[in-house]
Amino acid sequence: MLQKREKVLLLRTFQGRTLRIVREHYLRPSVPCNSPLCPQPATCRNDGKLLSAEVTHYVIPDWKVVQDYLEVLEFPELKGIIFMQTACQAVQHQRGRRQYNKLRNLLKDARHDCVLFANEFQQHCYLPREKGEAMEKWQTRSIYNSAVWYYHHCEDRMPIVMVTEDEEAIQQYGSETEGVFVISFKNYLDNFWPDLKAAHELCDSIIQSRRERESESQETHGKEYPEHLPLEVLEAGIKSGRYIQGILNVNKHRAQIEAFVRLQGASSKDSGLVSDILIHGSKARNRSIHGDVVVVELLPKSEWKGRTAALCENDSEDKASGESPSEPMPTGRVVGILQKNWRDYVVTFPSKEEVQSQGKNAQKILVTPWDYRIPKIRISTQQAEALQDFRVVVRIDSWETTSVYPNGHFVRVLGRIGDLEGEIATILVENSINVVPFSEAQMCEMPVNTAENPWRVSPKEEQERRDLRSTHLVFSIDPKGCEDVDDALSVRTLNNGNLELGVHIADVTHFVAPNSYIDVEARTRATTYYLADRRYDMLPSILSADLCSLLGGVDRYAVSVMWELDKTSYEIKKVWYGRTIIRSAYKLFYEAAQELLDGNFSIVDDIPEFKTLEEQNRQAKLEELVWAIGKLTDIARHIRAKRDRCGALELEGVEVRVQLDDKKNIHDLIPKQPLEVHETVAECMILANHWVAKKIWESFPHQALLRQHPPPHQEFFSELRECAKAKGFFIDTRSNKTLADSLDSANDPSDPLVNKLLRSMATQAMSNALYFSTGSCAEEEFHHYGLALDKYTHFTSPIRRYSDIVVHRLLMAAISKDKKVEIKENLFSNKNLEELCRHINNRNRAAQRSQKQSTELFQCMYFKDRDPETEERCVADGIIYSIRTNGVLVFIPRFGIKGAAYLKNKDGLVISCGPEGSSEWKPGSLQRSQNKIISTTAGGQSVTFHLFDHVTVRISVQASRCHSDMIRLEIVSNKPYMMPNTELCHQSSLLLKSELVKEVTRSVEEAQLAQEVKGKVIEEEHQEYRQTKGRSLYTLLEEIRDLALLDVSDSYAM
Repeated sequence: MLQKREKVLLLRTFQGRTLRIVREHYLRPSVPCNSPLCPQPATCRNDGKLLSAEVTHYVIPDWKVVQDYLEVLEFPELKGIIFMQTACQAVQHQRGRRQYNKLRNLLKDARHDCVLFANEFQQHCYLPREKGEAMEKWQTRSIYNSAVWYYHHCEDRMPIVMVTEDEEAIQQYGSETEGVFVISFKNYLDNFWPDLKAAHELCDSIIQSRRERESESQETHGKEYPEHLPLEVLEAGIKSGRYIQGILNVNKHRAQIEAFVRLQGASSKDSGLVSDILIHGSKARNRSIHGDVVVVELLPKSEWKGRTAALCENDSEDKASGESPSEPMPTGRVVGILQKNWRDYVVTFPSKEEVQSQGKNAQKILVTPWDYRIPKIRISTQQAEALQDFRVVVRIDSWETTSVYPNGHFVRVLGRIGDLEGEIATILVENSINVVPFSEAQMCEMPVNTAENPWRVSPKEEQERRDLRSTHLVFSIDPKGCEDVDDALSVRTLNNGNLELGVHIADVTHFVAPNSYIDVEARTRATTYYLADRRYDMLPSILSADLCSLLGGVDRYAVSVMWELDKTSYEIKKVWYGRTIIRSAYKLFYEAAQELLDGNFSIVDDIPEFKTLEEQNRQAKLEELVWAIGKLTDIARHIRAKRDRCGALELEGVEVRVQLDDKKNIHDLIPKQPLEVHETVAECMILANHWVAKKIWESFPHQALLRQHPPPHQEFFSELRECAKAKGFFIDTRSNKTLADSLDSANDPSDPLVNKLLRSMATQAMSNALYFSTGSCAEEEFHHYGLALDKYTHFTSPIRRYSDIVVHRLLMAAISKDKKVEIKENLFSNKNLEELCRHINNRNRAAQRSQKQSTELFQCMYFKDRDPETEERCVADGIIYSIRTNGVLVFIPRFGIKGAAYLKNKDGLVISCGPEGSSEWKPGSLQRSQNKIISTTAGGQSVTFHLFDHVTVRISVQASRCHSDMIRLEIVSNKPYMMPNTELCHQSSLLLKSELVKEVTRSVEEAQLAQEVKGKVIEEEHQEYRQTKGRSLYTLLEEIRDLALLDVSDSYAM
């Protein structure tokens, strides 16, 4: 029986008036307690995560402990933790969404032994707040009362320790109830976990940081920054249009002076501004940090400034903005922060020489973040000297108006500076990527497929699925040696003479139940992360490389889309979606499929499935397969032509063939011409994604997950148009169709790199494609600009993308809806799907950044120990693709490197080139125009560098102790770099990436072997429970863009 109560809320309006709101509050006789000791589990409905039965006590943290020590409570060693609803709500209201989401994720995580107890809805635990009672006192009293009830509910069988920072509560409640102990958090760690050193260090660091803040707030310093405006003033200002809301984006190349606010939500529509807002200098930034959601006040037009166009020490490439260097742009200052997006930061301690000793007491040390965009952080520690050679993780606690820098605390050590594993760990932390091994609970949900207990198709599934094993010729086309086959194709002639085209995708959702442990983990990861030398899988290998891989000759579950096509025009007559059972007849590699398409049948000897066939049977099977590949290619040409007519874009990429060694690791990359079968497979996948998008949107118009690619801002194309003009080409960017046609015609017969660079620039100007919920935007915004499709989604790779898992569930629900049967799938509401899409988009950006950063790490490690003056491969041909006021941006095709080359050095000298082209530094000046830059010496000699000129570049590494090392480029000649055999030069460029990774990894391993003291890792266990490590084929396929012209950070992702 529910009991009705009333809750009184006092809210403040925009005008500053206090509003009294009364809300109904219903109490229940029972809510889930999630304890294995529950005497009435059915009544409590404990159907979710349960506490461990092996703990010696339960821990209930007070609201203040949850707020201040959440990162200590995250230690997996601390078990049996019960978070009260009262404490969680205190975190939500006082610490913001980021901290609250962290707490929610902790509760969902199967690896952590903790649960939520909804004490405010349990009639015996709920305590109304007394008149005049402080909120903090009521929260502590409420949590203690709930702890006592919980102890008695478990029939006094499990002692409960309530941990609090309230000394009065310890005195008052400490000995009130037998079996319920109330102690301080520090006391709890000292007595129950004396050997958990890392937790003690972290706790001490947090306490020290808090004391520093308290003592600082009592001191009267002069203010360094103005106070932020109150929330109600900010909200009223945004509503009236006086203030503008957006996300702060610090320019990493000029982090001290230049940041931009990208407009967000209503601000972008109502302000009338078409560009970002410049925030010039740290004072105007007013304690906001990169990624924060800020509120900005525009300055008067007389105070507007322009963005800098000069290269600086760590410049690589700014995204084309359309702003000329001297042209002032909207400029503002931050007046408030709506949401702090603080995270873990990797920092470096100052060297011994930089540290000023402050005696034996805790020192205030300024540490330098690895990310240039983050300001220095002041922390208190006595370990500064011991940690100066390590990468360390810290967290920011506060940033007072009286302090030049934010205050933070030490969390943990990652590894030594320059050590490969430490640097990889840095990249992961900086991108908030958590890659712990799959837990035992998650692995227990996985199916078994061993020699003793092989996996088989179940009779129930045979009845419910369409069986294609004997009726369809199904085959896959993948790179040589690929083991992760998530898609297969089929084509056949129907009895009525029409054709049937089929796309068959691994049925991952059969094995991954909604809200299971593995589903929650996959949702958190959102994607598989690919680094230069390893990958971190979204799903365990039993699925990704075995039961969800559509290998040849074995039965597999699939989700299929099959179209009936007109036999001559290939127009689609009807479409069928559903779950199927397939047995792939051939596992072809691209080159073999292309040879068969071209009529070269000698390749048959390289196809394993043909080796055991008799000659007569072999010929019939071969003809059948050749017809199928030919027909698929014909259909794909027709589909592509249709998209081309609508304006589909072809953007720059690189094609290579992969050569594997006996252990299935990459041995070499061999350049190859693009094959038509690549296009054939891609078109079939795009077709499937498009039709599934239409289907799920029709069935669930307000809660379908689609992928949109908005048209780019026209001003982003200005650099592309100017560069093309320098070569005599006109690029029409009014639509995707005109852009595609212009790029096709912009070909320089004497230099094919010109077209590649123009396509690369077009890519840089593109907006990113994003996942979204159809209930969150109008139908006209669904369009995919790059693919020229009105609706698009991702359906074809559920092994490595969580978005595809959601789409599979939506498709299954749509099929159930058509059949008018009960929808079994757990579908997300529009609001929850919108939140999930934001999370997946965020994780995809993190995956792109980490991939790019790890590639740059390996490039630097490869060049670091080489002498650029004597090493032949440190000199290469480069092509100029952008002109700046003090230098140029250069692309080096041989290594796939982009970077800045200065024409004026720090001493003010400019570059001068002699008759042979060799360069030297001399006094002089630079004169820049749109398409060229002239360097003139004091003696009157001048040299001109034009856009798309080829120059000889020397590559070296600019080492940094606090940040990542960077590739440094220096023009040594204004003439192209010639090798005796240019073809060999081109080949070595593509071979180098795998060579580079192998060589760096080998040298690191040799160094480790010299001081190896650890035991060997058991390979089988590593394969089963941990992440893939090593140069696998899958890694290469996904990060192949590293070899292309595209800069992965801004690359155009379909």
